[in-house]
Amino acid sequence: MKRWIGFLSPLIMIFVFASFNLDTHGRRATGVPESLRVTDTSAVPHTALPQYFASVQTSAPFIGSSYIGFREALAFKESRGNYFTTNTLGYLGKYQFGIGTLQLMGVYNASRFLMTPELQEKAFATNLARNKWILRRDIPRFEGKRINGVEVTESGILAAAHLAGAGNVKKYLRSGGVLEVEDAFGTTISYYLKKFRGYDISSISPLKNPKVEVTP
Repeated sequence: MKRWIGFLSPLIMIFVFASFNLDTHGRRATGVPESLRVTDTSAVPHTALPQYFASVQTSAPFIGSSYIGFREALAFKESRGNYFTTNTLGYLGKYQFGIGTLQLMGVYNASRFLMTPELQEKAFATNLARNKWILRRDIPRFEGKRINGVEVTESGILAAAHLAGAGNVKKYLRSGGVLEVEDAFGTTISYYLKKFRGYDISSISPLKNPKVEVTP
């Protein structure tokens, strides 16, 4: 009889934990938020899955005011750091790139882009260098000034360019904030100028028409 009790005890414990929805440490399991789930795991490379789950978080990361801190804070705002997401408007990946912007940088395979974190990181740095070139005259001209109550900084300008395009940011700055632009979700240039001000991204040099290096 004792032998049967010893055999059944682990099974009983598993059933009890499962019935209370607890994890193996006795904590109530909350699961991954629905908005961060990858619903079609067959399309996600197994080597990329650990990177995806490591990126899921509930609060914006703070990695200082360096380029990496800027990059990760912007990624969190765009996609919660999820490399493999596509939003309802078709914007792709961790940084929510549109197809048109990717093509300007020499990236034409959207599926490969979405499944390749390294390629997404290259595209982000390349687009930052591209926008820095387009706005090379406006950054020193407006940096340190206040528009609509917000101090203008280089990182804020470039974050806004990621949101609305460098051309729209030029119009906003040169109009003194009158020509405001917002995306389909209501996020404005002035919001990005404020949220991403004060990062040091001097490590990224401006480049004219840069292309992403895509390995075969």
